[in-house]
Amino acid sequence: MKTVSNCVEDILITQPYLEEALSRNIINFSALAIELTEPISKMLKKDVKPGAIMMALRRYNPPTTLSNSVKMKKVMQNLGDITVRSNLTDFTVKNSDTIIDNHAKILERINQEPKLFYTFTRGIHESNLIVSSSLDGFVKECLGNETFLASQTGLSAICVNLPEDNSKIAGLYYHFFKRLAWEGIVLYEVISTTNEFTILVEDEFVDKAFAAIKKVKA
Repeated sequence: MKTVSNCVEDILITQPYLEEALSRNIINFSALAIELTEPISKMLKKDVKPGAIMMALRRYNPPTTLSNSVKMKKVMQNLGDITVRSNLTDFTVKNSDTIIDNHAKILERINQEPKLFYTFTRGIHESNLIVSSSLDGFVKECLGNETFLASQTGLSAICVNLPEDNSKIAGLYYHFFKRLAWEGIVLYEVISTTNEFTILVEDEFVDKAFAAIKKVKA
């Protein structure tokens, strides 16, 4: 049978920012309990008093194991270099029967200039290509018969090298997203490989985003 505590946990798990604010005691328990009275009453299909909800909030413990917390701290202390690359353009095109052949032409050019920035991601319905802006004209020429869904210039990439055991740590990326969200930084794209995490932001956000990620590393 579902209880008030179960309902509180269900709500907080879906709202990690709220959950963290509670754990840091920077939120008004009484005011939050009043706000949650209606949704929890609907979940239990009966009237619930704010006092019962406030008691459940005070007793709530986030479902984070000690071992994962220790691993998280270790990973954050061992984050690698943070690299910034500017003057980038992001292209998004609709997948087609010719996209791979046309993309191969771009790869040939990239191989001739290894210092250029380049990433390619193929999704179910669309593909994304991020390159140094110096290649804008060449990319548009190679993909001339493709359907462009979006194109954005004036972007910068911030890449963080992650420790090798990062894939075993629950909630790792959340720490980055949380800090960036709190700083009001809009992410244009997110790219991830096994040991690298890269965000793409508009140039106006790059300094602020770099500082935010440095704080996560610290």
